[in-house]
Amino acid sequence: MHKKHFFFLIAISMLFFSCMKNFNNCAYEDRSVTATTAEIAYLQQYITANNITNVTQHPCGVFYTVENAGSGETLNLCNTITVKYGAFVLGAATPFDSFTDSSGTPFILGRLITGIQKTLPTIRSGGQITMYIPPSLAYGSAQQQDQNGSIILPANSYLKFEMTILAVQ
Repeated sequence: MHKKHFFFLIAISMLFFSCMKNFNNCAYEDRSVTATTAEIAYLQQYITANNITNVTQHPCGVFYTVENAGSGETLNLCNTITVKYGAFVLGAATPFDSFTDSSGTPFILGRLITGIQKTLPTIRSGGQITMYIPPSLAYGSAQQQDQNGSIILPANSYLKFEMTILAVQ
């Protein structure tokens, strides 16, 4: 009888650990894209001309300002994050896309543009960040259209994202 319980516990443990391995598989891979020298120079000029302070340059070429670092776990590409955000063409006062409801909207980090994937993990849940993203780390030469076919984002646009992470799963 004692051996039966022992083997049962071993079997349950093996099942548990094999499920954990499958749960931790992440289908998203880190992209090794970096901004061009010209894109970085353009963003540096914009930041200087607009007196934007406390800016950090990520190694990929995104510039960002952390308003609040937040707390909690470090993000990975497979995390579902709930955020509030505003997305602007650089220099525009009106966002081309936003979600400002206090409940936020969920995204999987690995499905977002490269500039956000690379930079958002510098903050945690409750954190707030502004990112200045060059075209090669955003939508590149592809223009973006709304559901009606109207162009909402021209090709090769430099973008500014203001994001607050409300939750991480």
